[in-house]
Amino acid sequence: MRLSIVTMNSQSTKSHLDISLHQLKIFTAVVHAATLTEAAKQLGIAQPSLSQQLSRLETLVGTRLFNRRPGEMELTEAGLYLLPKAEHVLRGMRDLEDGLLEFTSGRRMTVRLAGITSVLRVLLPPALRRLQGIFPDIDFDIQDMAPSDILELLYDRRIAVGLLADNSLAASGGGFAQIPLLTDSHVLAVPAHLDLAKVKKPEHELPAEAFAVLNQSIQFAFGTQHTKRVQNWYERLFPSHTVVAQCRSFEVAAELVRAGTGVCLVPALSLLHGAETLKGIRLYAVNAGPRQIMAVIPTQYQHAEPYRTFLETLRDAAKAIVLPEVLPIPPFLDGGPKAKF
Repeated sequence: MRLSIVTMNSQSTKSHLDISLHQLKIFTAVVHAATLTEAAKQLGIAQPSLSQQLSRLETLVGTRLFNRRPGEMELTEAGLYLLPKAEHVLRGMRDLEDGLLEFTSGRRMTVRLAGITSVLRVLLPPALRRLQGIFPDIDFDIQDMAPSDILELLYDRRIAVGLLADNSLAASGGGFAQIPLLTDSHVLAVPAHLDLAKVKKPEHELPAEAFAVLNQSIQFAFGTQHTKRVQNWYERLFPSHTVVAQCRSFEVAAELVRAGTGVCLVPALSLLHGAETLKGIRLYAVNAGPRQIMAVIPTQYQHAEPYRTFLETLRDAAKAIVLPEVLPIPPFLDGGPKAKF
């Protein structure tokens, strides 16, 4: 589909900007992605094709939409003007498509969703398997993303369902329903050889090598308030710790722990691989509140099919989850106010 926009030139004659929806999708994807490669991946096209379409759009409007610098794409004034209008048009088209699907029979429908890795890996497969049995004409567009990216896609209406933890939802606005799915505790993951069950003073009771591992932390670089709270937790309880690795995946962090690289504060759900717990590590409770895993969805979809049934299948899948065994909190970690992540 193309949008024909009429403008007036200096001779008071009409000219048309024949902008396509595909070009608007490319423009907004480039704005919100960290790199052109990431934008192309989200759209399912090759990067050269994306760059070519973006250049055609700039040629069509007669001005640059981005100032290009090494590793950076900054919106120009024209780009800043176009962005909210492009997003408005794309939201309208998605709402139109979703509404017309209610009157269309025999057509496949795509459910677009994004989530954090642990939730997608553990909850999604059984939920989708059941949903396919009820709605065989549905297919899925699934993206594995960081919480901030999931929320951005939700606000832009580029996905219909987001699966993430409640500690990422402080900035969520109106128009969305938040459906609790699962309570997930934070745990301290340590290598299997590191026994902390009766340890009150690690610096005196642990061998030097074990104490060194305990003070090597593996942390996360999500750039959120949650990340800062976790950093504060380490600094309070492990004042002499050293950050040996920063990750963007709980699963990668768990593998580093298993290899004996250090210890990590992680959600218990991230340590499930299928129906089994990752081997080679011990999990200890910590003095911290749990996180709630939520499904976030625009309110107008909450009670419409197939989304209503999809939410039911997610809740049923959550009930069947058996979280990993967690050992009692070690004595040296049991004290002080309860942290909230």
